[in-house]
Amino acid sequence: MSKIGIISGGGKLPILIGNNLLKKNYDVTFFLIKDTFDKQIYSNVKTIEIKLNSIKKILKKLEENQITKIILAGNIARPSVKDINFDFETLSFAKQLSLSKKGDNKLLIAITKFFKDKGYEYLNWKNYCPELFSSKNNLTNKLPSNEANLNLVKALNIFKNYGNLDIGQSLIVQNEIVLGLEAAEGTDKLIQRCNDLKRVGDKGVLIKASKYNQSIILDIPTIGTQTLKLLIENDYEGLFIEKNNCLIIDQDEVITLANNNNLFISTFEKL
Repeated sequence: MSKIGIISGGGKLPILIGNNLLKKNYDVTFFLIKDTFDKQIYSNVKTIEIKLNSIKKILKKLEENQITKIILAGNIARPSVKDINFDFETLSFAKQLSLSKKGDNKLLIAITKFFKDKGYEYLNWKNYCPELFSSKNNLTNKLPSNEANLNLVKALNIFKNYGNLDIGQSLIVQNEIVLGLEAAEGTDKLIQRCNDLKRVGDKGVLIKASKYNQSIILDIPTIGTQTLKLLIENDYEGLFIEKNNCLIIDQDEVITLANNNNLFISTFEKL
């Protein structure tokens, strides 16, 4: 059986993917990026620590462990060509990609192309982990109100244009008015800053979808308990996520949290 290497950044996504594959008897090794991971959640699996400042050493470790397929997952800080500890091969790679000028999706695609050119197959892990996504129309006891559904229609019409740009994956809409589009600040700060823009009317909703030009296995929209907690704290009605294409970290906990706080989580399909 092929050996799979998961180049793992921060957060729970790498271990969720890995555990799904391990349950299906795949041989998985986690290549943990230094200073990004929680050691405790990897205590019972095979791990190797790596540093992003040396592509050459990463390739050597992959070869030593007979890895043939790789996955990139987790939060990984964008490297800078100004990092003085980069080795020559990494600096050349960084310059080639023009890291400071590329959007996240293009950057991830370029990195995977680099590994493919080195002889590694990028595993379409999404096909092996359907339990991390949802095909249901509604995940919670509470259903979206008529106002929330109108906000979704507004968001999807806006997303036809916004989603073609390599900018963000989330919008917040209240009273059928777009309060904010996600950019470099991320979903959490989007939720917080848009709360100050609300007016009298409905509570507003978060809509999360994959960009139209986005890799379906590299930069997938994700929600977790932190997303729900912020929606609760800032008094939103709920959120819409793209059906079969939005990761739900700690899914049972997320749904319970929503149910206990009268929030809805529903899915939609992009126009």
